[in-house]
Amino acid sequence: MSAPTDSSPDSGSSTPAFLADPTKQHLQVPGLHPSSSEQSVHRIKNVPGYTTPVFKGKEEQRAKVQATVAATGFIPRELVANEVNWFYTHLGIDDTYFANESVEVIADNIIALFGAKVLAYTKHDPSKLVIDLENIEPNGRGATFIHTSPPGLTTTEGPGATCESRIDELYLDKSSPANAYRLETYRSQGSISATASQQLRCYFVAKCNFPENPPPSTRTDGKTDIRTVSDPVFLEKASENTLEIYQRVMWHVEKRYGPVFEVFEVEGSRERRLVIGYKMGGTSKFFSALSNLYHFYSLYSARKYVEQFSNGITIVSLYLNPLPGANAPPIEHSIFQVMKEASLLYCLPDNPFFYPGAGPRSGHAVQEATYAYCGWIFAQHFCNRLGASYLALKNILDESNPSHAEVLNDIKRRFREETFTRESIAQVIHAHADLINLLYVNFALVHYPTDSASQLMPTLSYQRLQTQVPLSDQELYDKIRRSIHNKHELQVLESFLIFNKHVLKTNFYQPTKVALSFRLAPDFLPEVEYPKKPFGMFFIIGGEFRGFHIRFRDVARGGIRIVMSRNRENYSINQRMLFDENYGLASTQSLKNKDIPEGGAKGTILPSLGASPRLAFEKYVDAVIDLLIPGRSPGIKEQLVDLYEKPEMLFFGPDEGTADMMDWAALHARSRGAETWWKSFTTGKSAETLGGIPHDAFGMTSLSIRQYVLGIYKQLGLREKDITKVQTGGPDGDLGSNEILLSSDKTIAVIDGSGVLADPNGLDREELVRLAKLRVPVANFDQSKLSKDGYLVRVEDQDVKLPSGEVVIDGTDFRNGAHLRFKADLFVPCGGRPEAVNISNVATLVDAEGKPHFKYIVEGANLFLTQQARLFLEKRKVVLFKDSSTNKGGVTSSSLEVLAGLALSTQEYIDLMIFKDGKPSEFYENYVRDIQQKITENAAAEFQCIWREHVRSQGAKPRTLISDELSSTLNNLQEELESSDLYDDLANRKAVMRRAIPKTLVEQIGLDTLLQRLPESYQRALFSSWVASHFIYKYGVNASSVDFYHFIRDLSL
Repeated sequence: MSAPTDSSPDSGSSTPAFLADPTKQHLQVPGLHPSSSEQSVHRIKNVPGYTTPVFKGKEEQRAKVQATVAATGFIPRELVANEVNWFYTHLGIDDTYFANESVEVIADNIIALFGAKVLAYTKHDPSKLVIDLENIEPNGRGATFIHTSPPGLTTTEGPGATCESRIDELYLDKSSPANAYRLETYRSQGSISATASQQLRCYFVAKCNFPENPPPSTRTDGKTDIRTVSDPVFLEKASENTLEIYQRVMWHVEKRYGPVFEVFEVEGSRERRLVIGYKMGGTSKFFSALSNLYHFYSLYSARKYVEQFSNGITIVSLYLNPLPGANAPPIEHSIFQVMKEASLLYCLPDNPFFYPGAGPRSGHAVQEATYAYCGWIFAQHFCNRLGASYLALKNILDESNPSHAEVLNDIKRRFREETFTRESIAQVIHAHADLINLLYVNFALVHYPTDSASQLMPTLSYQRLQTQVPLSDQELYDKIRRSIHNKHELQVLESFLIFNKHVLKTNFYQPTKVALSFRLAPDFLPEVEYPKKPFGMFFIIGGEFRGFHIRFRDVARGGIRIVMSRNRENYSINQRMLFDENYGLASTQSLKNKDIPEGGAKGTILPSLGASPRLAFEKYVDAVIDLLIPGRSPGIKEQLVDLYEKPEMLFFGPDEGTADMMDWAALHARSRGAETWWKSFTTGKSAETLGGIPHDAFGMTSLSIRQYVLGIYKQLGLREKDITKVQTGGPDGDLGSNEILLSSDKTIAVIDGSGVLADPNGLDREELVRLAKLRVPVANFDQSKLSKDGYLVRVEDQDVKLPSGEVVIDGTDFRNGAHLRFKADLFVPCGGRPEAVNISNVATLVDAEGKPHFKYIVEGANLFLTQQARLFLEKRKVVLFKDSSTNKGGVTSSSLEVLAGLALSTQEYIDLMIFKDGKPSEFYENYVRDIQQKITENAAAEFQCIWREHVRSQGAKPRTLISDELSSTLNNLQEELESSDLYDDLANRKAVMRRAIPKTLVEQIGLDTLLQRLPESYQRALFSSWVASHFIYKYGVNASSVDFYHFIRDLSL
């Protein structure tokens, strides 16, 4: 594939440098490339791409080696000269070997070769002659591997079976600019002996020595000069033509996200050279996987090179030839299939369904194997593992009863652990390769882009599809049903068919990609497990991770969470629960997002053990963007088959493990061509450099929590300074620090990651404020400011005696249960693990006389209490407000950050939202104040609504359920309004928009301009969310149609 010419998106003359060159990270971004045809080929002269410097001391070395071999006595003296001569002159080993190895190592290898010949003779079978020589230098300088190797075959046993995978693992996968290894490998020209035809494969791994002071660049165009970033040994050996080819590939890798592929036709021969460039660390196990790929098409490599460069780029070069006499497609055709499938291998190099030794007539091709892998992951998550038995039990039990709910959850978890395991699903796939192939054809006939297949020459995969007799979905299902008599196996294969029927678009056939992504229609989710159907879902699979994104409305926003695993057992649990966790988080988010335009959404990423979370996140984002932006670069990003047929926008936010990655994602989206929405693609961006609005700096989440605390004080006539309070989440966190700074109560305990700080007489507020301003944990509290009854127990402490005489054996255990031991008027969780208070431990928050430890609870931390625990406490007269109502200030702030990104042009955004000389613009400061005001108004309005409803029901309905009812009523009304014609009334629309959009933005841009710029789907969501929330907050969840009429009438006043 010829590399297209480069062109960067026009970023405007006044764009700051950091926006013009957005990424300096390990994975960068593609330019937007116009292109010639994908399958044009470069022709090069039939000359070596590398030259091997002649080893001048070879004859002298040979004499020393001969003497050393003779001195050992292992080889009869009369045979020594012949064996040494054969090794030096007839095997065809490159001078690189003799120049690199010592006399002793070469002598050992000759003796080993002789010993192998003797062993083969005793077996009376020359084919049993197996050579396995290796020398791994202990100082990390490199290694040499030499073994027998039949051309065009991947050996599955013996020395060659693991050689390349070991080179990947030991050297190539770990390469970095500071510790890089280059590889040369070639097939020897001669045979092992006069009686045996086997050839040797030689691998030379050498550590790169990039010069501290590289030669100055000769270029005047600002592009990287390959000579300034190369290893001196490579420069000595590479021909000018090779340098020119690698130079061009390097430039494309620097501009593009993901791998670059080029094919070269060698004049006067059938040899093809495949050159692949990518960022170091962008994939793993790739070199060894490539061998399996070209062997599948009966090609063999004469030479292979892996070069590393100090600017973090890897270039692989394969010299491929057709295996003589093979019954295989001609190399002129198969080379393009190799190139196409290499892009899939880059995404999933370690695929158990593409196994060594497979060929066109045995085993899956890479495309089929990759499809099998994706179906394997899908089946792990979505085989209906609960079934009719669970449904029957669910109908009998009462889920509102905490003990019943616990039994159901336990049964659900056990079903999922025991019914369909990863191993049992894989066994089904291996056992029914023919059916998997038919399922792949069913998938491919829908999603294979036919436009690219008609260019010049259809690829082999397209030709393979044409030879298959396509079956309808029903015919395919019937065939599977007739072929499979085991119910377990049938369910697995049915899940593949379900997968096929619900993929709306995929980047599976994109020429370049870094992970596989699928936009799925969520109709297949069983209602018994997922009662609320999502609007849309994305399924992402990479070599080092898997992930999901779920949203409950078209316009939706939520954080991207990285789920880390402590060990293999924990990883297995996370694998099973990933989708359910994602669904639960997105569902909860939709409750919290009740009065903003965006519905609830969430993304989760599960990195493999030992994988880089950053790399997983970057690949996840890029693969999702593949499905959001139409492909316009033939050979790089092509037009997809899109069954959804509507533009989509996703809005990502920070969550666990991704807070420092939002800037990268926004800039990457811009560089991929998302000029209209890159500014709103992520929230939580850096304030100074990307115009983000940080929640912690402006106390956004705490402002809404605070309205509930103040509302309780006001309704009950309490004085704050008389209130005792316990708080989880310390002065080092966002919510914890702001709760301290905004309050004036008598705090008796603060629990955070560092330990437990407590004083029944009240903690010194001045000292707490000091810690909060420094954003440091309670472990830094000045203990001289504690009363005689106060104490600080750090998590690392052991055998600590408290003032009461109690001995704390382990500080971590004490911290983990400390929220259950204190008594106070008010409890404000501002941090801690989800479900820290649950049905199993909530009874400890009530004393022996039935009196709760706390009178009031404002749940600031997400999911700190389970629903059953909340209802248990409310039954005992605790005034409790749940998380989805109290801590929505952050989502409101993020929503208005999205609005600014959508409303402002790139230049306006740079001028108004990005700091100049470290200082915000007047517009930015005013806009932040507008956001704070809206958060305060919304929280106060919802508090009043919940309080009124509780009073109206005379306390019969818990506030927790009122909050849930409020959320669902708001969401339902918002959905109805979005599809109604009320939005079409221009006067009403303008009246609502003028109130819904912060006045600073309206005054700066103008309402009419804003209405032209904002996408219609977003405007409808903004209109309906404002009307729904303000109407319900004013009139309550039981408001009538007449109330709504009055509300709409008053809008125009």
